[in-house]
Amino acid sequence: MLIDTHAHLDMEQFKDDLPEALDRALAAGVRYVITIGADMASSRRAAALAANNDAIYFSPGFHPHDVKDVTDADYDELRRLAQSPKAVAIGETGLDYHYDLSPRDVQRAHFARQIHIAREIGKPLIVHSREAESDTMEIMESEGAAGAGGTMHCFAGGSDMARRALEMGFYLSVGGTLTFKKSDELREVIKGVPIERLMLETDCPYLAPQKFRGKRNEPAYVTHVVETLALLKGLSVEDVARITSYNAMTLFRMGELPAEGSIAYPIRDSLYLNITNKCTNECVFCVRNDTDFVKGHNLRLVRDPSAAEIIAAMEAAGFRDYREVVFCGYGEPFIRLEVLKEVAKAAKAGGVRVRVNTNGHALLIHKRDVLPELAGLVDALSVSLNSPDAAGYVEICRPAKGADAYKSIKEFVKAAKKHVPDVVVTVLSMPGVDVEACRRIAEDELGVPLRVREYNVVG
Repeated sequence: MLIDTHAHLDMEQFKDDLPEALDRALAAGVRYVITIGADMASSRRAAALAANNDAIYFSPGFHPHDVKDVTDADYDELRRLAQSPKAVAIGETGLDYHYDLSPRDVQRAHFARQIHIAREIGKPLIVHSREAESDTMEIMESEGAAGAGGTMHCFAGGSDMARRALEMGFYLSVGGTLTFKKSDELREVIKGVPIERLMLETDCPYLAPQKFRGKRNEPAYVTHVVETLALLKGLSVEDVARITSYNAMTLFRMGELPAEGSIAYPIRDSLYLNITNKCTNECVFCVRNDTDFVKGHNLRLVRDPSAAEIIAAMEAAGFRDYREVVFCGYGEPFIRLEVLKEVAKAAKAGGVRVRVNTNGHALLIHKRDVLPELAGLVDALSVSLNSPDAAGYVEICRPAKGADAYKSIKEFVKAAKKHVPDVVVTVLSMPGVDVEACRRIAEDELGVPLRVREYNVVG
C-alpha cells in the first residue's frame, strides 16, 4: 500500500480525467491520497472531493502565495473545515520567497497564525518552504510548531533544516524532485534521515518524476519516488511502501493500522520471526518503550505462538524465497529455546540460512551451556554487547540478572564460536558508549567481529 500525502486533485489539470487518474493510482497500489487546500476556494473543493471518495482525505490551509487575500472570515471557515472527519491537517502553509506573491511580513504572520490553529485544534501541519529556510525554521521554533507536529512538504532543504525539523518531531515528505538528475544534494540529505521520519508525495499536478519531466504529475507516479528512496535506503520497495504508509497513517490519523502482532515479517531480503515479547532486559533504547511497530510491522503479540504456528506463518510468508530467517522480534528468542530449535530445524530443512539476534543471556536463562544444541540448526548469532563494562551495561540494558549478565554474555560468545559458524557482537552508537572499547573487547578478548548499529534506527 502507498499513500500520496500531498496532491492538488481539485486543480484544472484534473478536470477531465480525475476518476481515471484515481483508478490508475489504485492500480499502482496507492490506497489513499491527501488533497491539499491553498486558499479558501481550493480548501472547499478539497473537502468536497474527500467527502465523496473513500480514498481521498484533505487538508485545508492558506498557501503563502495567497495569504495577502485571506480574511478573518476565511479563518473561521478554515476552523470549520478542519473539524471534518476527513480533514487530517492544516496547510499547506509556510513561506515562499521565490515569487513573493504575498509580502514577506504577511506570509510570516499568516504562517504563525496557522501554526497556532493547528496546535489549538490538534491537527498536524503541512509546511511549504521555498528559498525561506531560515525564516521557516525560526517561526516554527518560536511559535511552537512542535506542539502540532507535521510534515515538511516536498522537502528540498539542507541537512541543518532537516535536523531542526526532525528535532521538532516533524516528518520530511519527498516527491518527484528526489528522482531528478541534479538532485544529488537532496538525495544525500535524505539518505541520512531515518526512514521512520519520511513520507511520500507527488505534489501533483506539479513536479513529475524524472521519467515524466514536463508532463502532468499524478498520484500513480509516486511509485517512482518509492523506487528511488528504496535504493537510497538499501530497502525493498515493499519496505518503503509499508513504512512510509505507517508514518502517514500515524501522523494524520487516517486508515487502519494492523491490529494484530506479526509472527513472520519481512525486511529487505530477510524474513524475521517474532516468537516472544518476553525479554530479560529492559533497555533504555528499546523501541517497544514507544511503539508496537518496527519498519511498519506490528510486533506486539497477544500471546506466545506455538512452534506449529510459527512454522505455518513462516511457510505462508514463503520463507524459502528469502536469504535468511532471523529470530528477532520484541523479545529474547532464547527464552523459548525448544521452540527456537524446532522452528530452526524446519527452516534448515527448507534450505534457508538461520540467524538468531540475542542479548546473550541464554546461559543464565537455562543455567546450562545450550550452545551445543544449536549445532547444525543456527548458522549465525548476533549478540548485543552495548557497553565495554558491566556497570555501563546495567545502566543501558537494565538486565533482570543484574551485573552477572555482562560476564555471562562474554561466556556465551566464547562458547558460541565452537558450535555456530558466524558469531558477531553488536553495539549501538548511542551517546556515551565507547564504541572503540567495545571493538577491542569483541576482537581481542572474544575473538569475534564487532558490528556497529546506528542509534535510533531499528530493523
